[in-house]
Amino acid sequence: MCIRADLQPQTTTIPFARMVRWQRSMNVARNLAIALCLITVAILTNCGVAGPPRPPSLNLPQPPSDLRAMRKGDHVFLAWTVPTATTDGVKLRQPGTTEICRSENQVVKSCAQPVATVAAPPPAKAGQGPPAQQTYTDQLPSSMLENDPAALISYAVSIVNPRGRAAGLSNQVTVPGTFTLAPPSDFRAQVTADGILLSWTGEVQSSDTSGLSHRYRVYRREENSQDEAIAGEMPFGPQRSYLLLDHGFEWEKTYVYRATIVTASHPEGKPETSFEGDDTPPVKVFAHDVFPPAVPAGLQAVFSGAGQQPFIDLTWAPDTEADLAGYNIYRHDAGGAEQKVNSQPVKVPAYRDPTVASGHTYIYSITAVDVRGNESVHSAEATESVP
Repeated sequence: MCIRADLQPQTTTIPFARMVRWQRSMNVARNLAIALCLITVAILTNCGVAGPPRPPSLNLPQPPSDLRAMRKGDHVFLAWTVPTATTDGVKLRQPGTTEICRSENQVVKSCAQPVATVAAPPPAKAGQGPPAQQTYTDQLPSSMLENDPAALISYAVSIVNPRGRAAGLSNQVTVPGTFTLAPPSDFRAQVTADGILLSWTGEVQSSDTSGLSHRYRVYRREENSQDEAIAGEMPFGPQRSYLLLDHGFEWEKTYVYRATIVTASHPEGKPETSFEGDDTPPVKVFAHDVFPPAVPAGLQAVFSGAGQQPFIDLTWAPDTEADLAGYNIYRHDAGGAEQKVNSQPVKVPAYRDPTVASGHTYIYSITAVDVRGNESVHSAEATESVP
């Protein structure tokens, strides 16, 4: 086989400018691929798996579920917890206003004509204490009140957002819708040896409407304290003047008393409901004990000591005061000056006097003393002679 000496392998020559452009294109593609990878990693790392889109919140405050009501006289005190979230479960930022809804003898079905509109306070911030409370006091018109023991007045509240929309009414609460009575007059408190005597002028018992009853209630609290206790209650009677003796106090303390009338409704087939009327002006009294115990009675003196050191035994009936500290023993001879025999109060109603001498006649008396040093007058005397 013959090969021509002038034949050489052929090669393709690429222009330099075209090669540069190709290299740049490859760099750009590589950089875009890297950037896309980084973005994908960032999305997967920071956002997780994407969920379905959520609709925008309607910002409707959750209706309160803890509305409370208490009637006092012709006023109704309402209280509830300010909502902190919307019906969508989103944190509530602007609660708007609160409408007070009232209905006579039926449940509140709507709040088309609220009796009042009040601005709702901002909800409490997370971690900064319990949810905020809101209150309102409603004045009952006399035209709504009846003598019917079954009469009721219903309440609910509706919280409206800044756009004038609400999610509905709160829970329903009721108060009696019957008339109340004015508080008693001439209410007074007087300190006596037996306790603090409370007196007032009130209503004469009458033929109350069937299903309604009334009674007086007296409250007591220490001065500078808000803790109250019921000192006593009395039903209406046939008289206009009433007396109540309070024993539930402590001597040497200052107390404040007030009285009111409780109206109770007994509708047939339904549970009893009651509410208080307005209060009397408060009366302050200082329970200062200047009252001595009762005078001891039944003192007897008996000589003993034949063949031994003579002595005289004394016995008497015990006093029953709760603050009794003991007894003092007094003795004197016929025509002599009286002297106290004991140095400390005797705790029991008996005493043995060993400081007697033969040929003398002794005359004894005793007194009772309380823990504040108030001493009774002397008892009747008892006389005994020592042979």
